[in-house]
Amino acid sequence: MAAHLKKRVYEEFTKVVQQQSHEEIPAKKLRLTKPSKSAALHIDLCKSTNPTEALQYLLQFAKKPVEAESVEGVVRILLDHYYKENESSVRLKIASLIGLLSKTPGFAADCIIDDVIIALNNEKSHHVLAQLLDTVLVIGIQLQDNLPLSFRLVEIGCKHLADTSHMVRNKCLQLIGCLGSLDKPVTKELENLAAKDVQKIISDSFIDQDPRVRTAAMKAMLQLHERGMKLQQIIYCQACKALSDDYEQVRSVAVQLVWVLSQLYPDSIVPIPSSNEEIRLVDDAFGKICHMVNDGSWLVRVRAVKLLGSMHQVSVQFLEQTLDKKLMSDLKVRNAAVESLCMLARASASFAEKCLDFLVDMFNDEIEEVRLGSIHALRKISCHIRLREDQLDTVLAVLEDSSRDIREALHELLCYTNVSTKDGIHLALVELLKNLAKYPTDRNSIWKCLKYLGSRHPTLVLPLVPELLSTHPYFDTPEPDMDDPAYIAVLVLVFNAAKTCPTMSALFSDHTFRHYAYLRDSLSHLVPPLQLPGRKMVSVSDSTNAALSEDSSRQFVQQSLDRVQSIQHLDTQGAQDLLKLTIRDLQRLGELQPELAGIAEFSATYLECQLLLMKSLQEKLWNVAAPLYLKQNAMAAAAAKQILEHTYKLEFLYSGLESKHIAIIHHMRLQAKALQLILTARTTRGMETLINMCEVFLQEIETFPRYFATELHYLQDSFIEKLLEVMPRLVACKPAEMVKILQTTLRHSSFLLLTLPEQVHRASATIIEPTGESDNPLRFTSGLVVALDVDATLEHVQDPQNTVKVQIMYPDGQAHIIHPKPADFRNPGPGRHRLITQVYLSHTAWTEPCQIEVQLLLAYSSSKSRTCSLTTGSRPAWSDSLDGLPQTDNIIEGTINLSKQVKVYLMPKPARR
Repeated sequence: MAAHLKKRVYEEFTKVVQQQSHEEIPAKKLRLTKPSKSAALHIDLCKSTNPTEALQYLLQFAKKPVEAESVEGVVRILLDHYYKENESSVRLKIASLIGLLSKTPGFAADCIIDDVIIALNNEKSHHVLAQLLDTVLVIGIQLQDNLPLSFRLVEIGCKHLADTSHMVRNKCLQLIGCLGSLDKPVTKELENLAAKDVQKIISDSFIDQDPRVRTAAMKAMLQLHERGMKLQQIIYCQACKALSDDYEQVRSVAVQLVWVLSQLYPDSIVPIPSSNEEIRLVDDAFGKICHMVNDGSWLVRVRAVKLLGSMHQVSVQFLEQTLDKKLMSDLKVRNAAVESLCMLARASASFAEKCLDFLVDMFNDEIEEVRLGSIHALRKISCHIRLREDQLDTVLAVLEDSSRDIREALHELLCYTNVSTKDGIHLALVELLKNLAKYPTDRNSIWKCLKYLGSRHPTLVLPLVPELLSTHPYFDTPEPDMDDPAYIAVLVLVFNAAKTCPTMSALFSDHTFRHYAYLRDSLSHLVPPLQLPGRKMVSVSDSTNAALSEDSSRQFVQQSLDRVQSIQHLDTQGAQDLLKLTIRDLQRLGELQPELAGIAEFSATYLECQLLLMKSLQEKLWNVAAPLYLKQNAMAAAAAKQILEHTYKLEFLYSGLESKHIAIIHHMRLQAKALQLILTARTTRGMETLINMCEVFLQEIETFPRYFATELHYLQDSFIEKLLEVMPRLVACKPAEMVKILQTTLRHSSFLLLTLPEQVHRASATIIEPTGESDNPLRFTSGLVVALDVDATLEHVQDPQNTVKVQIMYPDGQAHIIHPKPADFRNPGPGRHRLITQVYLSHTAWTEPCQIEVQLLLAYSSSKSRTCSLTTGSRPAWSDSLDGLPQTDNIIEGTINLSKQVKVYLMPKPARR
């Protein structure tokens, strides 16, 4: 492209006139073809003199991608060599390659299935036969809509079930399970092929002499269930017998098969062995699976315990008796047991009370992961339970744990715990204050815990208020220090209890009211509004009640965007004023309605891009020669750069976007790049830079419809649509003419209306530690390092382990970016992450303390753009390469500010000599 453009420039003043003959010479059509893969493979295989060389050629060929139109020819070459080859290892590799090639997107595998079946019927080697059955299975799955072929392949599987090799029998069972008919045949021709009962055929292999075949048979039965076939109840007895199999894999799959049948026939009646009594099938299955919790195999125990948690139709009496005898007798598989107990307890309040003691005992487990799981499980069932003092004492003992994750999980548990007595509340407060003294970094978590503890137990906190606030009915008491985190913790507990207990404020002293006003301003998220005697209620409910509901607010956002559509009929100044007004309204709405902040900010940022583009395309900037408007050129260049930054924020900072929104964002980015190209052409004299920019821009225009083929109908009468219409002209014209076309198209393109996504969330982060409030500098010897603890909460950040960075900005302008370890991230809930890490600081000696700035950044790369996810579906299974898409070298990488800056004093001291 560059050479072509240069040639056009050098021929600027050259004109060639060609005289054409009257007879029109018919044009010759050229067809560009790639070298034939089948021919190359044929040559390689013909050159091989022994099986080892042929195997090497096949291994090398397996690494190369094959296009869909070449697959059939390659398969023919492979089959020709297959029939001639005597070495089974080479035939095995050929069978494997045919299976891989049949997965190539765009290739119709029905053209080769007959040849593969012929090879299968003539094969004698068990290993090769198993591989050919696997290839047949791959092809059959792709052609499942072809019922005659499916029946035919099932017949082949049934025929080879009598083979002496377990590998062949395994593949046959897998073939029957994946392709066995789910519906009755509608024609007589198909009835002859589908005469066999696939469930009967598979269940006959439950007693096969080889345990691997028995396992494969049960997996095939489960495969039929997953495909939608209702399993017969008679299989339940056979599956129960398999629970006592000698092979652990058989017992593991049998447990799952018993569970499936208990969900299909829960109320069916089955006899109890060695007894005349009968029982519901789901109760019987529950008892048998509970028995498997004591199995000698760790694999079986884990499978059994996990499945127990999802058996919700079990009778309550049977549930409690069986668990008490069986499950609780062996908790070696503790993680899975805790999860199952939690699932069952959430569905049964009586069972939750019964298993409470067992879950509390798990708090003392020697494995941290088990302790953490039991805490989370108890939190999930907290609505059904009330802790006694002895149980609460065991729970609070965990606050001594050295693991921060354990302590914070326990704080969250106490937020939702129901305590039975005021002594229990006092005990919890005392232990939490000990925790605060030992681990000061837990401050925010403990304050939040006491907030919920007070609001849930106002009547229990009320008799403790005089003791907690150290008040006396006759004497004044000294005023506590408001800088004491322990005193703030007590106030948070008391004030939240006072919200639903109006009589509590009568016990407050004067300084308590002053402290309330201070905390209400500084820690409003922890201290609620109270109606205090003789004081106006401090509340934000008026503004909240005046705010629009979420539905009406969402409607307001959509109406604002619809109103902006009319800017095409307004003059330039009127259109800009309308955009500014709409942006201001959306930003204000985002502040008033946190639920719609993501949608409002996303829409406002998109409209701001449109406003910047409109300002850059004003008449006065383009109707006068560029040297006379250098200032305006600089303004337009800055606007184009800002639009690009905004588009990266729109793409990477917001989650919940649909493909059409990504297309609109990339369309706006394309307009900004066109503006940059136009400005470069007006201010740059050298042709080399302009030619390179033109080449890159043309490449982006060509790739746009490939990425967004299904979204182009949303971009009608847009900039990209008009460019695609004149694409042949753009490719053939000179750079100067191309710039004129871009300028005209850019100024006359219509505004794209932004439709609201269902739900958009903006990624954000809040740095908890360091707070930036301390005036005491971190002192260390220059040349050495000092550790700075960083604690931050992340909201709606996707893949934080790879995208979140910590930036340290020093006073001299140096910036260091630190990549936290993946283990530093916790995931306390959906859409939420917690970053707890240490960053190491170092610098040369300073004469006095200075502030450094700590900030979290979100890293992005255009190579990991969301457009990549739109093309992953077209990747061939044969290769991970994307040869069909052009590879661009101009990968854009950058960072977006994710949190506010926090300033920390630092003082490197000179080293002593």
